[in-house]
Amino acid sequence: MSCASRAVWRPPPDALATTNVGRFLTGQGLGGFDELVRQSIAEPEWFWPAVIDFLGIPFTSPFDRVLDTTDGIEWAKWFTGGRLNLAHVCVDRWAAIGGDRPAVVWEGEDGTVRRWTYGELRREADGLAGQLQAGGVGAGDAVGIFLPMIPETVAALVAVMKLGARFLPLFSGYGPEAVAGRLRDAEAKALVTADGTYRRGRRLDMHSVAAKAIEEVPSVETVVVVPRLAGGRAWARADEPFTTEMVDSEHVLFLAYTSGTTGRPKASVAVHAGFGVKVAEEVAFQFDVRREDVLFWFTDMGWIMGPWEVVGTLANGATLALYEGAPDWPGPDRLWSYVERHGVTVLGISPTLIRALMPAGDAAVQAHDLSRLRILGSTGEPWNERPWRWYFEVVGGGRCPVINISGGTEVGACFLSPHPVQPIKPMSLGGPALGMAVDVFGDDGRPLRGGVGELVCKKPWPGMTRGLYKDPDRYLATYWSTFPGVWRHGDWASIDDDGEWFLHGRSDDTIKVAGKRIGPAEVESVLVAHPDVIEAAAVGIPDEVKGEKLWAYVVVAPAVTPTEDLRAELGDLVAERLGRSFRPAAVRFTTGLPKTRNAKVLRRAIRATALGQDAGDLSSLEDAASIEAVRTAR
Repeated sequence: MSCASRAVWRPPPDALATTNVGRFLTGQGLGGFDELVRQSIAEPEWFWPAVIDFLGIPFTSPFDRVLDTTDGIEWAKWFTGGRLNLAHVCVDRWAAIGGDRPAVVWEGEDGTVRRWTYGELRREADGLAGQLQAGGVGAGDAVGIFLPMIPETVAALVAVMKLGARFLPLFSGYGPEAVAGRLRDAEAKALVTADGTYRRGRRLDMHSVAAKAIEEVPSVETVVVVPRLAGGRAWARADEPFTTEMVDSEHVLFLAYTSGTTGRPKASVAVHAGFGVKVAEEVAFQFDVRREDVLFWFTDMGWIMGPWEVVGTLANGATLALYEGAPDWPGPDRLWSYVERHGVTVLGISPTLIRALMPAGDAAVQAHDLSRLRILGSTGEPWNERPWRWYFEVVGGGRCPVINISGGTEVGACFLSPHPVQPIKPMSLGGPALGMAVDVFGDDGRPLRGGVGELVCKKPWPGMTRGLYKDPDRYLATYWSTFPGVWRHGDWASIDDDGEWFLHGRSDDTIKVAGKRIGPAEVESVLVAHPDVIEAAAVGIPDEVKGEKLWAYVVVAPAVTPTEDLRAELGDLVAERLGRSFRPAAVRFTTGLPKTRNAKVLRRAIRATALGQDAGDLSSLEDAASIEAVRTAR
């Protein structure tokens, strides 16, 4: 497969001496980054202990074995025999040696700003840990975290860790049924929530949602409410340190629920050592985070990037930046003003969010001083080249590498990622993340080059889920049944002639027209390349002759009037770029696309709406009106 373009970002000459990953590979006596990748995959028993030593991750009892696959690689265990607690890794140790260093900076949509040092974060977490313990919460108990992105959310995660309990991060926009279903499935013993939050200038009530939810969950005995709207404190800061419970390496850290198309949502199982070590390594090596950095990822705690940014940032002793509201409220430059105000150095967002912010123009970005930015991150879906270049050139000024990562909730980590010691092409995911034995397979289960195939992983990794909670058969069927002994992730991927990796959408989203397969992301990329198009989604609709036909839903720029000429022009563009077989059978203009709050387009909801079918679990939907927009699309 030929490369689409050349690298547009290259590491500075001193990258090996100044970056974390450069200093690590140099210290290990390796010849270069490619050698590090190969050796990290081939020799996990060498690589992971070396990472733990380099990052100074403290085990209070040393592990006696790095990797144990006695029960098969599907049920791999890591760092067995060791003991630690991520609350100690992320907070206690920093508070003990430099409690006045900044840990969390937060801004509410209403403009309120709060900052906590590591010492303050520890006292907040200790206070809540004591309150939860008094309410009967102990090791192994589940605690729901139904909060907006506020400082108390971080304290709540740390408090639950300290007890050796497991936290359940819940999307802050869930309704009562979605909250209740997850709390009930996990048999939660406690819930930490808020009286409300702000979103686009409105005060949203969360307490009544929580109250209705727990009526259906008899296992919940303790509820703690943070008075975000009313003001005041939810718990008292601890005067004396709370004793953090040291736990086994494989002790469950959290249950991360993901939405399903049918049936109950599935929960991934993350553990203290595996998740902690892998995520700390990623934030340090992929995003080059150091203690003086401020990391901000636009997300919600209900998605894996929430726990990822908390653990990864704090484990490296840096500052975590949080924002509560919408990125374009009250003006289209809110996100950029936030980055300027708080001196963000590492910024992470989704491609869809960039596409949504682009129409405001370059001036909305350039009105703010973003010179402290040095790393740009992205995840969630494939890029299109025009938005990627806008992010790189306008937001990052062409200075900052775009660390485009791909993993998932069940992965608990990244499969693919560039590193700041590599040249980076537009839209590229670089290559295998360190320690990740990824490959691209064809339908025959063999490595595929020169085409698009299934993204797989051939060896276990520390951050992987320890099954699906209470559903081992579903876990094996979902990830391990297509290619025995190999994890099939469900993404289409390809490797170009230069060895760089690209994603092409979900393989379960694949559209098959007259026997020819195409990923929706490929169609969408062509559509958004048109200057009049802001966003697009492509779905397959059943067809008696072709099997499926392709429908495209398009959102045009505010000043553009949808016309039949534009509809024909977009159809022609897809046919020209992708082939006549893939000319859309319908191009429908809509005012919005259904998305999650972290800006991921819900294609299955679009397809179901088009067919008049049940769209399944829509609890993570940002705006219910978007479904009606699809239904009435012209």
